Amino acid sequence: MPVSQPFLLLTRPRAASERFAAELAGAGVTGFVPLVSPLIEIETTGPLPEMAGITGLVFTSANGVRAYTELGGPVLPLCYAVGEATARAARDAGLAPRVAQGDAETLLALVLSERPGGRLLHLRGTHARGDLAARLTSAGQPCAEVVVYDQPTRPLCAAAISALRGQIPVVVPLFSPRSARIFAVAARNVNATAPLFAAYMSAEVEAALSDLYVHDSEIVLRPDAGLMRKSVEKLLECARSLVDRGGSVKSYGSDAGSAEDPRATD
Repeated sequence: MPVSQPFLLLTRPRAASERFAAELAGAGVTGFVPLVSPLIEIETTGPLPEMAGITGLVFTSANGVRAYTELGGPVLPLCYAVGEATARAARDAGLAPRVAQGDAETLLALVLSERPGGRLLHLRGTHARGDLAARLTSAGQPCAEVVVYDQPTRPLCAAAISALRGQIPVVVPLFSPRSARIFAVAARNVNATAPLFAAYMSAEVEAALSDLYVHDSEIVLRPDAGLMRKSVEKLLECARSLVDRGGSVKSYGSDAGSAEDPRATD
């Protein structure tokens, strides 16, 4: 079936990707073909350390909350969350989080402004940045850390490869430097030819994709899922302007022709 709409390639873990697509639909965003192809998956590892003496929890992702819950972690009265998405997961787990503004620096500042005392525990994945626990401890707020989940990589699915090798624009939101680097390698490995439109969660994420040509891009003003959705919506509108009603791509040559729906090959 010929495609006359841009693709939205979602590369986060499946649950997060499907949630993002549902939130776009809930906001009334239409006119795109969703492709879910996780490049990173989440696997709970553990175990939890001895919890005696831990007075509060620090989470820098919803994945950390879910892993903590799966591992049987107790509900403690003190909890910090990096942003609202992580806070929602914490509330679902019965916790009452204090919420930072979406990044490690504001989380660090929040904890140090309150200086709750006791001993905190940062629950994180294998791949993490910022040395949050060490920085809190060096600033006088004791904080241990434990890895409770892994983030192994996954290859692009057949539908995503087909879309990237085509001529129809592909919009891809990228949330972390690691996911951007993985996507850049994957796109080069499949010899991507489609016009790419990228939404970046930060300038660091953009820098991780710097050696891959991007037709147009947006960087959100701050790490915020709502702002990311607005950036994606804007990029989808720009991408649609390249595609005519027959499915060919404007300004990319007369031989662009039409594109078959790659979902049929997955």
